[in-house]
Amino acid sequence: MKGFPNRARQYALKLLSYRGRSEKELEERLLKKGITKNMVSSTINQLKEIGLIDDMALAEALKREALTTKMLSRNGAKRYMQTRGIPRDIVDGVFYHDENKDFDNALRFADKKLKSLNHYPSETVKRRLYNLLLRRGYSAETIMNVLKNISNKEE
Repeated sequence: MKGFPNRARQYALKLLSYRGRSEKELEERLLKKGITKNMVSSTINQLKEIGLIDDMALAEALKREALTTKMLSRNGAKRYMQTRGIPRDIVDGVFYHDENKDFDNALRFADKKLKSLNHYPSETVKRRLYNLLLRRGYSAETIMNVLKNISNKEE
């Protein structure tokens, strides 16, 4: 019986060595491995006490990644964080003090994509940009403002 807590802790540490994980993600992976619910909760509590599991810190890192690297909208970033197991109240707390930077982010993404779309007709470029931005979670209003801004630059 003594080996089971150690096995759960070692597996959890192995998972955390690859990338940061939320409490929910870690719980699901440990349960999937066949570790009992009581053992999972005690292992997670131990890791939280020593600071290896911190959903708030992970949420901040995921927010930064989603907005800068993936160039997602606020809504897209929220969805991304929730799929990673961050609770909704933490996600809302992370975005509470944040200003709406969707337009700047969408414009940056569109400028980047324009380089690969420059040999298409103007209408095709607008349609493709619109759909790309829509899939990333930007609102129709933001997308239209970005497209207007791009067409003003071209003139």
